[in-house]
Amino acid sequence: MPPDAPSPAPDLAAARDLLRRVWGYDDFRGLQGEVIGTLLAGGDALVLMPTGGGKSLCYQLPALLRPGLGLVVSPLIALMQDQVEALRLLGVRAAFLNSTLEAAEANRIERDVLEGRLDLLYVAPERLLTPRFLGLLERTALGLIAIDEAHCVSQWGHDFRPEYLGLGVLAERFPRVPRIALTATADEVTRREMRDKLRLEGAGSFVASFDRPNLRYVVVDKEDARAQLLRFLRTEHGGDAGIVYRQSRRAVDQTAAWLVEQGISAVPYHAGLDAETRSHHQRRFLREEGVVVVATIAFGMGIDKPDVRFVAHLDVPRSLEGYYQETGRAGRDGLPATAFMTYGLADVISMRRLLASGGAGDEVKRVEQRKLDALLGYCETVACRRQVLLGYFGEAYEGPCGNCDTCTNQVDTWDGTVAAQKALSAVARTGQRYGGGHLVDVLLGKSTPRARERGHDKLPTFGVGSDLDERTWRSVLRQLVATGLLQPDADGYGALRLGAGASAVLRGERDVRLRRDPERVAPRRVKARPSATGLAAADLSGEAAARFEALRAWRATAARAQGVPAYVVFHDATLRAMAELAPADLDALSTVSGVGAAKLARYGAQVLAVVAGGAADEAEDGGEGFLFDPV
Repeated sequence: MPPDAPSPAPDLAAARDLLRRVWGYDDFRGLQGEVIGTLLAGGDALVLMPTGGGKSLCYQLPALLRPGLGLVVSPLIALMQDQVEALRLLGVRAAFLNSTLEAAEANRIERDVLEGRLDLLYVAPERLLTPRFLGLLERTALGLIAIDEAHCVSQWGHDFRPEYLGLGVLAERFPRVPRIALTATADEVTRREMRDKLRLEGAGSFVASFDRPNLRYVVVDKEDARAQLLRFLRTEHGGDAGIVYRQSRRAVDQTAAWLVEQGISAVPYHAGLDAETRSHHQRRFLREEGVVVVATIAFGMGIDKPDVRFVAHLDVPRSLEGYYQETGRAGRDGLPATAFMTYGLADVISMRRLLASGGAGDEVKRVEQRKLDALLGYCETVACRRQVLLGYFGEAYEGPCGNCDTCTNQVDTWDGTVAAQKALSAVARTGQRYGGGHLVDVLLGKSTPRARERGHDKLPTFGVGSDLDERTWRSVLRQLVATGLLQPDADGYGALRLGAGASAVLRGERDVRLRRDPERVAPRRVKARPSATGLAAADLSGEAAARFEALRAWRATAARAQGVPAYVVFHDATLRAMAELAPADLDALSTVSGVGAAKLARYGAQVLAVVAGGAADEAEDGGEGFLFDPV
């Protein structure tokens, strides 16, 4: 080969070897190999892969094999810090530039960039788009550019970030550098925007299955959301880490305080808290075992914590994209986890009213209406929830999955045409000015002061619904609002009025099929489960479970000594494999999935001591141990 000829591009054999040495895995999962092969050959890629599917490896690994710096655009400080900490423990020369750094530290990292001392650099889009930083990149040899959470470019999406719209400049400034855009969730409209606005017209498209088979989906009829959450935690997830989403800051604060009163380690997180408090609460969640964060949707995007065992929505999310993204933060390690939601009439009315009262244009409202209808359809379905959820993203799923509430407790339907006619008639005869509570009183024939004062006790519909109970009537009204036969008035007072199609139902020209909500199980007094192992240690033998507990205790000590989250040292799944295998030497330990060369050198002797039943030496940082020399 002539001396000036370019070096051949690394191939997948070299990529697999690096995967084994650095990450400790034997082979790629799903589409990872195809994506990595595309980037190694110099091509662009648009990647849709579910949370926990291994998206980050798709750009981290080729960044180490390609000459030059791997640049990662990320929207959240927490994501940068977590991934950089994890990479450095793997022996990778990684750094981030964000607002948390002092000027001197930021300047040092910029010098490392110019002098080729880094493999990967994480940066926020706001900093990247500054003239100073673009000038720095033009003096740097770039190996690839990764745009994470790329759905943020879509104005139709649930996490729109205006600064993402400027990232198309990367195609103009660095036309020969392969680029990869990644997200965990995007419908067809969002995918088109990602391709167009990020200038990835010719990029290869890689769409993995959206299925998260380890997640169990549960939606319950809302009665007392906090009490329902507490029963759920105590019966299924005592001592587990999780996220609880509420729509308002006030609800976040009240729910977190109430959980603490119930003996659960919980912290609030929302934009109304000062930055120091938010940072402290996030660190607790990441670095302590079994912490529950109660948050608005501002929390969670980019959080790499793999052992989140549940995500609970006590208020209905705004869209199925948002729901999928938020629930995807549970069970990233592949172990069982639960997506739990409480859902009731007030939620449906609130969401419908919010859409009707918004000041958006007609086109935007049509898109939002479609998204809301899909979300409410998911909540009301009697079919397999996983089938409905995946179908929204264009993925056919035969089902039933056997791992959602509608599969494990089959839901019936009933002919609700007459009930719907009674409810719609009550709305019409009371002047379309009253909310669900008063309408149910009229249907049941309750002679309340309000009914008597307004003469509603004299209406033909007064008491016409005495054949059904109050809970069933609230379910009927909820489903009529969900389907649009009833519409909340935009005045903000919760009044219901007739919607499109109501006249046809009243005239008997349209049948109505309704979901029969499952009977409520009487609350039981239960004690909190003092879980330390949780689902991660399920089905382990007695000796293996004891080893797993000892390994978890050692990991917590090692993580504290190094100032990193416990999962950055090793995931629960890796500790479980160690506990089962009980390796007696370093060669055996090196075969455990998730144990690469750097971690073997750093932690191997300590792990073997714990597995053997002895006490490991005091956990130490062990030095940087970087595996890669400057290119």
